[in-house]
Amino acid sequence: MHPLTRLLPLAALALTHQPEAQLPLTPNSDLPGQPLTLDTIPLLGYGTWNLKGDNVSDAVSLAIQTGYRHIDAAAVYGNEKDVGTGIADGLAKTGLKREDLWITSKLWNDHHGPDNVESGLAKTLSDLNLSYLDLYHMHWPVSTTSGTPEIEYLSTWDAMVTQLLSRGLVRHLGISNFSPAQLTALLNHTSHPPSVHQMELHPYLPQTSFLALHRENGIHVTAYSPFAGTNPTYAPGRDDAETPLLENPLINKIAAKRNCTPAQVSLVWGMSRGTSVIPKAQHADYIRENFESVGGGCRLKAKDLRKIDKLSVERQHRYNNPSKSWGVPLYEGLEDAGGRGDYRLRK
Repeated sequence: MHPLTRLLPLAALALTHQPEAQLPLTPNSDLPGQPLTLDTIPLLGYGTWNLKGDNVSDAVSLAIQTGYRHIDAAAVYGNEKDVGTGIADGLAKTGLKREDLWITSKLWNDHHGPDNVESGLAKTLSDLNLSYLDLYHMHWPVSTTSGTPEIEYLSTWDAMVTQLLSRGLVRHLGISNFSPAQLTALLNHTSHPPSVHQMELHPYLPQTSFLALHRENGIHVTAYSPFAGTNPTYAPGRDDAETPLLENPLINKIAAKRNCTPAQVSLVWGMSRGTSVIPKAQHADYIRENFESVGGGCRLKAKDLRKIDKLSVERQHRYNNPSKSWGVPLYEGLEDAGGRGDYRLRK
């Protein structure tokens, strides 16, 4: 990959705290390209959920020009055409090649099943104007192909492996929003385990034991919503008595002491755990601010990270939980499985 990508892995973070050594991910033998390791997944990514309006393409392009090499997209976000335009513009303005970027997207619930996964990916590739993805997630272990949401993921996973992975349309496969039992069932079912699991992770929902299970199985984790409930989409499920993460006194105290911003502190905490983080930003200043959390822009000490770890003792809050609106059980066995956020067709 392009040398600039090397700025982003965990080893480049300017931390005096040394996290647990991360095992390289076990590659599938028939995967094209290089094996998936933490050295080739930039730990700081650019999230595209909720990017909307006239400047989506400009924001994505600016992210690439700023230095982001990991772009996270999804079909259900409804903006992949604009994201694709931004990717093309960012590549043109930086002189980078397609292979210099790590681009992720996700299969939506309405394209589960052997008859649907190929068309789901085809639409995403067409919208993004790409010939392949570096990573393709099953967005939820939920299918709506029958018209009613139901838990279904094994046959869809098999189809993703045989129809997409083996043909080189995607370089790696992942999952998102699975419970421990669902992950275990998938691992017991397939000879092609997921390379990555994307889930909600932040200081109010650290899911430490679940993260350890992934380490034991060589599965990388990507943390979405790294700023907890800061996104206005989560406002209906937000507890009025709760302090938003970026306004949390501890986060702000550490930020002031280390000459960082609260957002940078939150991102460094996430990356220090070995997880990728994919903050969304559409304003140029925030895009740059988030990027400056890597490469020495925000230095935290081990004691800072330990203090942040303790925030979840006081509160645990899962913001993204559509189980009620879909009528299916989600996140069983995990912190705040009941959640207070109920977001229809949301990531």
